[in-house]
Amino acid sequence: MVYQETSFQPNPQLPDQTTLKKLILVATIAAGVQFGWALQLSLLTPYTQLLGLSHKWVSFVWLCGPISGLIVQPIVGHHSDRCTSRFGRRRPFIVAGTLLLCIGVLLIGFAADIGRNLGDSLKPGIKHRAATIFILGFWLLDISNNMIQSPCRALLADISGDSDAMVTLGNALFAFFMAVGNVLGYASGALDLHRFFPFTKTNACDTNCANIKTCFLLSVFFTTFTISLVVWYIDEERLDPAYMQYMQDGYNNAGEAAWAQPSQPSFFVQIAVAARSTSRAMWVLYVVTALNWIGFFPFLLYDTDWMGKEVFGGKIEGSAEELELYHQGVRLGSLGLMMYVLTMGVVSLFLEGLIGLLGGVKRLWSFTNFVLAVCMGFTVAISYVAVSAREAAVVERGTPLVSPSLGVKLSCFALFAILGIPQAVTYCIPFALASIYSKDRGTGQGLALGLLNLAIVIPQMGVSLISGPLDSLFGGSNLPAFVWGGTAAALGGIVAFKLPQPD
Repeated sequence: MVYQETSFQPNPQLPDQTTLKKLILVATIAAGVQFGWALQLSLLTPYTQLLGLSHKWVSFVWLCGPISGLIVQPIVGHHSDRCTSRFGRRRPFIVAGTLLLCIGVLLIGFAADIGRNLGDSLKPGIKHRAATIFILGFWLLDISNNMIQSPCRALLADISGDSDAMVTLGNALFAFFMAVGNVLGYASGALDLHRFFPFTKTNACDTNCANIKTCFLLSVFFTTFTISLVVWYIDEERLDPAYMQYMQDGYNNAGEAAWAQPSQPSFFVQIAVAARSTSRAMWVLYVVTALNWIGFFPFLLYDTDWMGKEVFGGKIEGSAEELELYHQGVRLGSLGLMMYVLTMGVVSLFLEGLIGLLGGVKRLWSFTNFVLAVCMGFTVAISYVAVSAREAAVVERGTPLVSPSLGVKLSCFALFAILGIPQAVTYCIPFALASIYSKDRGTGQGLALGLLNLAIVIPQMGVSLISGPLDSLFGGSNLPAFVWGGTAAALGGIVAFKLPQPD
């Protein structure tokens, strides 16, 4: 598929049914992985504060994901491109990532219980041992997510062959099943599922903790089930070591030794060569992707916390009434995230039509970046209305501890739903373009997707490092990071117009 700058012509040929079935099956892995990721986004920021970690330090905990992605995805992509296992190139890494995921999730879910058994007190305050176990599990979970997702997207490209249309379709399906996993994750976070698993509630793990534990146990089962189906039913041809010359032209063009020589280029040499041979199209793609994620990540990091604090006026360390308001906001935020991913899922199925409607891929990406920027601005407006209502309640009722109005709640739901539109584009278009740009170059698609991930995780690291101290300057408010993200998204909308069409 070739995206034109001013027009878009849908591919008239129907996709091969066998290939389509394989793409759908591989894409279902995204549902399992995203199930756990949705739980991270919606529940873990409140959970860390239940363990006694302050709002400032929570942003540093979230560095686990970007740092692991910075290191793991390029390495996994590099080795999966040249893995000669009889089980295939991608599946061994997917299975290994699944095993790590199970360990990480169990550590997170049972962190409070393990910490208590190691000597943590039940009194309010930071629980050092539980927090340590939690952070270890968090690292393993993020490492496993990166080990699974990069080979999965590369496997989609492998199955698609030389068809750009199938590559785009595969990534659209991946985005759709990410939405399915998000729905399952956010729905689980909004429901009291621990009632069906009473053993999850202990002296060290209260009702909210037990619900988080239950949700993560369900995510382990679901992820293991989807990946088992793929490993069992999708066959990969073993990569012949002699066939490694498929990269030869790219390295010769970059001035490096050919694969036919006795010693193959190392991972770091490949990274250097890939950077030297990167086209202008890829550099623009990296910049837009980075700005896009600077726009998204603050909200994804603090959305439910924003609902609990700014919108509902609750406090994690306040009175019983303030704590209840906070948890009401978190639960409503989880429902809002469900609307967000439902929108994302629907939009991901109609991306080709949207590209044609807006006159090209760069116009679509630019438009959705501006939508993201406007939505971040609306978080300030909604917060202002909610705060004004609480100030009025002090005058009328003598207390600010009141639930926000129906209008504020509906505005929040609308905001979450609209954000699903740019997120659908973010989860599909950059990865499809990276696969298309890289297929005729010296680097493999696995490595190319790993390098694209650097344009995601490096901005996330910056957001994690800066947002915590920035919010502390404003009394723990989440709004400064949201405004910063909206500004970056607007810049991304401008730069997207410089995105050239694929060759």
